[in-house]
Amino acid sequence: MVGAADSSGSRILLRKLRDLMNVGGSAQERLDKLVSMVAATMVADVCSIYLTRGAFHELFATEGLKPEAVHRTRLRMNEGLVGLVAESTTHLNLADAPHHERFSYRPETGEDPYSSFLGVPIVRSERTFGVLVVQNRVQRLYTDDEVEALQTVAMVLAEMVASGAFGDLSGLAEVEARASKPELLIGRAFSDGVVIGTAVLHEPHAPLGRVIADDPIKEELRLDAALAQVRGALKEMLDGDPGRISGVSRDVLETFLMLASDPSWEGKLKQGVRAGLSADAAVERSRGEHRAKFNASRDPYLRERLHDLEDLDNRLLRALAGVDSTRPVALPRDAVLVARELGPAELLDYGADRLKGVVLEEGGATAHAAIVARALGVPMVGDVHGLLSRVEGGDALVLDGERGEVRLRPEPQVLSAYKQRIALRSERAAAFARLRNKPAITKDGERVSLLLNAGLALDVHHLEEAGAEGIGLFRTEFQFMVSETLPRLNAQTALYRDVLEAAHDRPVTFRTLDLGGDKMLPYMAAEREENPALGWRAVRIGLDRPALLRYQLRALISAAAGRSLRVMFPLVTTVAEFDAARALVDRELHWSAEHGRKPPSRIEVGVMVEAPALAWCIPDLCGKADFLSIGTNDLMQYFFAADRSNARVADRYDILSAPALRFLRRIRDDAADANIQVSICGEAAGRPLEAIAFVALGFRRLSMPASGIGPVKRAILSLDAAAAAEALEQMLRADGASVRSELTEFASEMNLPL
Repeated sequence: MVGAADSSGSRILLRKLRDLMNVGGSAQERLDKLVSMVAATMVADVCSIYLTRGAFHELFATEGLKPEAVHRTRLRMNEGLVGLVAESTTHLNLADAPHHERFSYRPETGEDPYSSFLGVPIVRSERTFGVLVVQNRVQRLYTDDEVEALQTVAMVLAEMVASGAFGDLSGLAEVEARASKPELLIGRAFSDGVVIGTAVLHEPHAPLGRVIADDPIKEELRLDAALAQVRGALKEMLDGDPGRISGVSRDVLETFLMLASDPSWEGKLKQGVRAGLSADAAVERSRGEHRAKFNASRDPYLRERLHDLEDLDNRLLRALAGVDSTRPVALPRDAVLVARELGPAELLDYGADRLKGVVLEEGGATAHAAIVARALGVPMVGDVHGLLSRVEGGDALVLDGERGEVRLRPEPQVLSAYKQRIALRSERAAAFARLRNKPAITKDGERVSLLLNAGLALDVHHLEEAGAEGIGLFRTEFQFMVSETLPRLNAQTALYRDVLEAAHDRPVTFRTLDLGGDKMLPYMAAEREENPALGWRAVRIGLDRPALLRYQLRALISAAAGRSLRVMFPLVTTVAEFDAARALVDRELHWSAEHGRKPPSRIEVGVMVEAPALAWCIPDLCGKADFLSIGTNDLMQYFFAADRSNARVADRYDILSAPALRFLRRIRDDAADANIQVSICGEAAGRPLEAIAFVALGFRRLSMPASGIGPVKRAILSLDAAAAAEALEQMLRADGASVRSELTEFASEMNLPL
């Protein structure tokens, strides 16, 4: 097969596509010619186009399969290899396709002789049009050049379908009529606040112009000029009004500028231009690849970095199109920005003084745009499915950043109720601010340490505003997941040193890399696992690849020179695993001493209790582990055998059930007997009712998201810990599966604010 992805081969392929578009004929005739041309150019026995129609992937054109199968063969959305490609939005390369577990045999196609299979999604922006497939009789894996060649064809094909180059293919996408009556949309709260405002639609990027270029040199010069314009605008924003960009926002923007200056991103764009794409199409292809790569992961930190990259792509597309990237000056006084997604610089373009809130169809709470929104005090709700199909510019709406809800075109009585809520929230916010520097001590004198969960250096800034006593969990994997290569030792050291300096004298607990399963690194070879949550991940990778873990431990020890250092290992299942991990710490301390490095003033090594097996080994950790942190998210997942990312079962089992609370109490008692400090870490710790239960069980260290510290502190200050412990003990003796209702009733009787 020809390596069509080299510069000359790709240019030939793209010119053939352009020539095909200049030839007349019906939509079907053009599609038939396209698959024949691709099959001939790539020396494939089969080339097929499946387009998504309603709930099926329909065979629209083929070269090599039986012609009578066209428009007759229809695969359900999750059926077969075609369904797998569309579902994962990434390519699938197989040498022996018929023996793959997802292979679906359709006798009417006559594909029996074909073994090898390469399928790529036909995607434009967030929309999947279908799948482009090539097949060969001989068993072989397609080369990287061949994969990239087919991806380029698929990208061009998506643009052609979207622009109507194949005529009317209506029915490929069902258009939902926009509603005009009141609606309640459910999403997730990203930045706290409740506002009433007017919808303003955000336009993310200029329409794509030419796809294929005649002069690659000229296109590369256009790309260089646009890159310089984007980088210059970001630098100008950083050097501009210090009152507009400061603190967390400045840190985010500096990180964003680093992404814009990444040579690997620029190199990928130029590779597309040199292959024959226009500069605009090369950027659009990069945008699609980012989306496919990050959407394939279930990890929120990795997936949400997509929005930063799309912000850059959008800015570059506007620069190439000659569109002014500044936002309209005339916004309504109560503007609520509505977008599919938003990058941090785009949010800063608008400015906090011009926006009352932001609603996103996608996005995540840990995305940079959400971090900036929280820093600016702009309420934000995201992950609102179907948002853009239901809202029009100028619609009245209520953004509820406390409950994660959006009410479109609300009735007068709803508006009246929300105005009252806004007044009450203002009073509550003032109350939380007064508690910021007050220690969390129960009415009967029990001191509870409230700590912060963090994943970015930027999160450390929330320590002051939230009134946290330190960082109970700093997730270190984010730096690794956003990089195309292993972060160098000095880069890791600089990050950890920045975190320690920003925390001042407050304790910081660094969790070593929690990778694996759906959080594999782009530079780490990975095998598909049937159940990644139970597979090769976290400390298991670190012990099997000790150089990776030692490299990180060396950076942590170096960063903490002269300071106290707390390190803990995730998903330890046996005491032997902890012993092996701790031995690596000792080995790195010895290496540091041998090389004359200044050691940490104190080092504590702990372990996350996430596997039930380790929960029964706490006595054996006596004298070995300095502290324990109960990771409630994973521990409850394994305890209940319920995947926390599966919506069907994630909320089915309650951490406030009697069995779960008895289990947590057993861990706490064993830790006390072993004289090991223990804390609760997870989303549950940031909810007042759950926090009351944990304090009643005897826990005195809780680590949580920043938004939970104020409400939890207020509840603890009103709590009699001894009375709560006695009441909970009675509840745990009952037969009920959950004590949530009984605990809520107790809180009400004790006038505890929830």
